[in-house]
Amino acid sequence: MTSQRKEEIHRITNETDVFVRLNLDGSGQCKAKTGVGFLDHMIQQLSSHGMLDLEIIATGDTHIDDHHTNEDVGIALGQALSKTLGNRSGINRFGHFIAPLDEALVQVVLDCSGRPHLSYGLKIPAPRIGTYDTELVKEFFIAVVNNSGLTLHIRQLDGLNSHHIVEACFKAFARSLRMATEFDPRRKGQIPSSKGILEQAGPKQ
Repeated sequence: MTSQRKEEIHRITNETDVFVRLNLDGSGQCKAKTGVGFLDHMIQQLSSHGMLDLEIIATGDTHIDDHHTNEDVGIALGQALSKTLGNRSGINRFGHFIAPLDEALVQVVLDCSGRPHLSYGLKIPAPRIGTYDTELVKEFFIAVVNNSGLTLHIRQLDGLNSHHIVEACFKAFARSLRMATEFDPRRKGQIPSSKGILEQAGPKQ
């Protein structure tokens, strides 16, 4: 099965201006320029390991802190993901991966269920990675989940280094998303649910 699952989202508020271009069936090409260096690095991991062509350009009130930009990038990315998936017909729907990065080991399991839910189990030792507030990792995934309709479980199995823990998480998320959104040839375009429908979440603000 072939598909052109591409979407653009341009979201403007009084706090941020975020543009996202997503090709779900890409080759890992990435352009990330959010004004938040560590977030750019994580977006690059998502693109590379998820085989997503991803362009994210954002400006925001980072003179206050990175919170609004981080969250609004997650919102726009989640909206783009939801639109590219459409009614979610033909996809595997479920994905899982365990990613190591040196001493860190993180498990991600997700379901393109249309029902947003996040179970978050990272225990990040440092309050910041560079200038990035590590509390924002959870906020990013909350925004993605609420706007994409993913059920997402993140579990830290091991890890001491904060950078390693977060990067392993994004790599595991990327590979899980790739698995879940790829087409199942045996489905032949059918919706992967015994109900015959996967509810889609409306956008959250």
